[in-house]
Amino acid sequence: MNELFFLGAGKMATAIAGGVVSSKLYSASCLSAYDVSEDACRNFNTVTGVAVCCDPADAVKNSKRVLVAVKPQMISAAVKPLAEVMQDKLVISIAAGVTIEQLCSLAGTDRVIRVMPNTPAMVGAGAAAFTAGAGATEEDRKFVYNLFGAVGTVTEVSENLMDAVTGLSGSGPAYVFSFIQALADGGVAEGLSRSAALELAVQTVLGAAKMVQDTGVHPIELCDQVTSPAGTTSRALEVLAERGFSGTVIQSVRAAAARSRELGAKK
Repeated sequence: MNELFFLGAGKMATAIAGGVVSSKLYSASCLSAYDVSEDACRNFNTVTGVAVCCDPADAVKNSKRVLVAVKPQMISAAVKPLAEVMQDKLVISIAAGVTIEQLCSLAGTDRVIRVMPNTPAMVGAGAAAFTAGAGATEEDRKFVYNLFGAVGTVTEVSENLMDAVTGLSGSGPAYVFSFIQALADGGVAEGLSRSAALELAVQTVLGAAKMVQDTGVHPIELCDQVTSPAGTTSRALEVLAERGFSGTVIQSVRAAAARSRELGAKK
């Protein structure tokens, strides 16, 4: 009996399975996967060493738990045909916007857990949040903590906050990537080589994030520590404020959260 079956073998499923195997939480032989895409299956197997199968129903029957890793628009087509064999399993979904109620209806069980991970899980630095259905046990919660803890941090939240999580950490890496690119572009505009500018931008973002994480000091206070009166940082922050930097980021998070709610409403 496998510990976990991945219904969907795309990039996020590959990141999670790879993290689980590399952390030695489970060996590759304890996992299995299925995807309609042969390319996705091939890549999943190459990266993780986990076997892919041809019959998802049989794989569900022979697994203790199922992790649904398909696009929100595809979840009904992927899960509904397997509902009969999922009824005694823990069903974990990482599909954005798909509610616990919808998952229960599709899977034919209330033993479900909804998770929003993010792509830095691919390098063991993910941020995941989850909410559990009425039938999920403490053992099920512990499994999710351990599973996603193998590729980053894990937080349990109430379901009404899952769309906010999607807008913040689910989509958030893209905002940071865009910021890194812009930071490097600024360096290039001032004469740095592209490679030097990108290296400095990446390390600056990484180091700043680590300071927040390791010191426990509020970001505003850390910002004050960098900002001398009438200095270079002060001038730069003035420009960010004038251009609505903070407000733009806040509205971006809220827009992504709104889109997550829209995706759920369409199920």
